[in-house]
Formats: sequence, structure tokens, C-alpha cells
Amino acid sequence: MRFTETPLAGAYLIDLERHEDERGFFARSWCADEFEQHGLDSRLVQCNLSFNKKRGTLRGMHYQTEPYPEAKLVRCTMGAIYDVIIDLRPASPTFKQWFGVELTAENRRALYIPIGFAHGFQTLVDHSEVFYQMSEFFHPECARGVRWNDPCFGIIWPIDPPILSERDRRFEDFCSHE
Repeated sequence: MRFTETPLAGAYLIDLERHEDERGFFARSWCADEFEQHGLDSRLVQCNLSFNKKRGTLRGMHYQTEPYPEAKLVRCTMGAIYDVIIDLRPASPTFKQWFGVELTAENRRALYIPIGFAHGFQTLVDHSEVFYQMSEFFHPECARGVRWNDPCFGIIWPIDPPILSERDRRFEDFCSHE
């Protein structure tokens, strides 16, 4: 695996190192030792799958608070998404900054999202599927979110208008809580 740090400290893009031959390729997509060598949380306790029927579906911006914050490893296994993270760590030099990247079934790229970040994505094509590996179990009492179009962050989404759940539509602006 190749680890490339994003502009947001502690968040990494992870690309496969393919070993190719006439049959196709083989690649490792997860290794606790390699994650630990890069200072990343290697404790994965839960996996989730999100299937999205329509292009333009937006899920986010979600995070989980103390005492059960979570890191995530996200990969698109079918279709294509625009994946976005926001650094919500007040002591971070990249606090309130966002980063977006295209993850596709074809590029097989993953995004490591550290504790203290909000996460969301928008589907770029119909029938897109996202596979999440989580460092913490889901605790609904700790589930939080910020609004996908909060002017505090200024995220530029590729498709407008998005398809949103009522829950994601109702999240409050982050800066109104500061």
C-alpha cells in the first residue's frame, strides 16, 4: 500500500500496490502493521456498506463524539463518489478546512479519516456502493453531523441539487456553535 498524506494532517489517501500478471492483479488493501507504522489507528471493529441508487445522493457530514469517537477507512467498491472530510479538531492547524477526492471502483483508492473529522460523500454515478471500516462501534447517542452546505466550510460539491435525507438536511451550521 502507498500512503499519501492529504492537506489535512492525519488524513491519508491509500493506494494499492498491484502485483500484476496475465491473470489480473493481487494487492493488499489492509494491514494493521502498515497502518501503525504510519501512526494511524489500526483498530477496526465494524464494517458498514452504503448502497446508493441515484447519482447526486449526498450522505454527510457525519462524525461520532466522545466517549466513542471513530476513525474510518472508506473505499468505493462500485461506481464513483466524491468523498469529503472536514477537520473539526480545534487544536489542529487545519481546523475547519475540508478536503475532497474522487474514490471509484476503478481507482480502488481508499481514504483514511482520523478521529475528529466529519465525513460525507456524493455519488457521481447511479448504483454506487461505499465500504467503511470503523475503529469504533456505532453509538447513536454520540452520532453528530454538520450541514453539507455550511458556509463555515464552503465545500464545493460536484452535483447540485443533491439528494439528501431529512436528517442530513436538518443538521445545524457548525460555526453557530462556536
